[in-house]
Amino acid sequence: MNDRTALVTGANKGIGKEIARLLAAEGFTVHVGSRDAERGEKAVREIGGTARLLVLDVTDADGIAAAAERVDRLDVLVNNAGVVVEDSRPPELSLEGMRRTYETNLFGVLAVTNAFLPALRRSPAPRIVNISSGTGSLDWSADPEREFAAFRGQGAAYRSGKAALNALTLYYGQALADEGFKVNAMAPGLRATDLHPRAALAAAGDPAEAAAGAVRLALLPEDGPTGGFFSWDGTRMPW
Repeated sequence: MNDRTALVTGANKGIGKEIARLLAAEGFTVHVGSRDAERGEKAVREIGGTARLLVLDVTDADGIAAAAERVDRLDVLVNNAGVVVEDSRPPELSLEGMRRTYETNLFGVLAVTNAFLPALRRSPAPRIVNISSGTGSLDWSADPEREFAAFRGQGAAYRSGKAALNALTLYYGQALADEGFKVNAMAPGLRATDLHPRAALAAAGDPAEAAAGAVRLALLPEDGPTGGFFSWDGTRMPW
């Protein structure tokens, strides 16, 4: 198919921009979701090809509805937009910080996905990829042999939000399986982005490497998995 269409939220920079670039290279018409029109236009110019701007703030219900009206059919939705508001442990975490984190990282995914379901249902092979995090794995967070256990609850808002996103991914996969949807979550690994201070470390990897993993999930065949949680390299992640 050479008329495939994709939407990537938070695609004006980082992993989202690289996902949009790779999907455009695959021949997709790519809607570059960006809450800031100027930054979004810059990303569209840099991606080139069939990329086009779609102004979209995943926390704005009216804006989501308006954006959905502009897209008739959608083959791939990548819920990539995410924030780190507070890096605190639960005893120091503010309720406002928790709410703002969930508003983007969890509620935004629900709002965008449901708004674009009509367009996705017009696709013969709809795919949804939710960008999660290895820090959202409860199994790894409880394992003293893993680095996440050493965080001792730090980053609780972001990490718990990603754990909830993993659960939501599973439930979407189950609910939409009979309609031919493939819905999966991906942990991109630590990447050189501006998401949080750890991403500035020398060990942070290339965002394009993680983006390639997301695109693999976006191009899953009919017999591919759904409702799963995968690492960027394709291996299954523990819940």
